[in-house]
Amino acid sequence: MSTNPLRLGTRRSKLAMAQSGQVADAVSQVTGRSVELVEITTYGDTSREHLAQIGGTGVFVTALRDALSRGEVDFAVHSLKDLPTGQPEGLVLAAIPQREDPRDVIVARDALKFTDLPRGARIGTGSPRRAAQLNAYARGHGLDIETVPIRGNVDTRIGYVRDGALDAVVLAAAGLNRIGRSDEITDFLSVDTVLPAPGQGALAIECAAGDADLIAALGELDDPFTRAAVTAERSLLAALEAGCSAPVGALADLLDDGQIVKEMRLRGVVGTPDGSRTVQLSTTGPVPETHDRAMALGRELAAEMLAQGAAGLMGERAQ
Repeated sequence: MSTNPLRLGTRRSKLAMAQSGQVADAVSQVTGRSVELVEITTYGDTSREHLAQIGGTGVFVTALRDALSRGEVDFAVHSLKDLPTGQPEGLVLAAIPQREDPRDVIVARDALKFTDLPRGARIGTGSPRRAAQLNAYARGHGLDIETVPIRGNVDTRIGYVRDGALDAVVLAAAGLNRIGRSDEITDFLSVDTVLPAPGQGALAIECAAGDADLIAALGELDDPFTRAAVTAERSLLAALEAGCSAPVGALADLLDDGQIVKEMRLRGVVGTPDGSRTVQLSTTGPVPETHDRAMALGRELAAEMLAQGAAGLMGERAQ
């Protein structure tokens, strides 16, 4: 392998730069080569439209993949939850490192917990998935909330709370942890309340499929349990024919007896934005030992959800 610096393609946001920097350090350790960050602006970063209107979080990915395909960068780092489920020809997910905390969190005024928010509380989120589940929980527990669609980076979103425009915003724990702002979290949302987006908390390191040396080096950072879990989650999403912005939550977690990991539980949920109707199911089985078995786990649960009417809750399904 060459001794030239490796070029890592990354979005320009503070969060993307932070997580890409962490990956760059890890890649330098396993390859002995320096890594330089190549900042790339994506359409999702410049558009002011709501994500659901411009194709969901996948709009953050296209420019990075184009740079990879043109050979302008050697590899790219994505938030896995932003990746469309179809893998483009010529590119490969060389590594999925160990997952960060997959949960969603609340940043609220006066350090309030979710269940302590006042009646009529305005909660900001750009995610139909979060809105659907928060509204469903509120309906089931006698809470009165209003979910408000917002966009913007972490500073912008938390700013809505600081200036009094919103009572709370919902963010991903992993993102706040990676930029060193976890102290601003006022409540962690249990996955029993809000299932995260498929792949949330995990990163994907992608490179050209023909670069065998780089694939092998990046593979040193791969965590097989995380890969199995997110593969099952993304298989569920794909089988529902739902895009990154669909109101679909999924989480595969490993069950152990205190010492040995024995089984994997996959949970999935689909709901209408107002939370009036949801389909939530789970399945448990042996930890998938192959990619195909992880894919099968997701497809099987999706089939059960579709049989219970999940398709009708997602609006227009993404083909």
